[in-house]
Amino acid sequence: MTRRYRRHPDLRLTALEGEGVVLHLGTRRYFSVNESGLAILEALESPRTVAELVSALRDRYEVTAEQAAGSVRAFLDRCAGSAVVQTEEVP
Repeated sequence: MTRRYRRHPDLRLTALEGEGVVLHLGTRRYFSVNESGLAILEALESPRTVAELVSALRDRYEVTAEQAAGSVRAFLDRCAGSAVVQTEEVP
């Protein structure tokens, strides 16, 4: 089984001076994210695996695979309890 991630369909994203503001319409909560967090959420418009998210960050920024993987995992862990990101298991 492969785990894929997707941003919640009720999220709205706005970029502001190197950061992002995220509004969850369902919960009416606001979140601020840094530039890489915004990039991850933008990539999660469609379902992606961790490896695909790492690749997306490496395409956008000059970082190593290890740095990108650490950022992706940390971001997904922080999002886990806030209904910002949804997961699905696929064969």
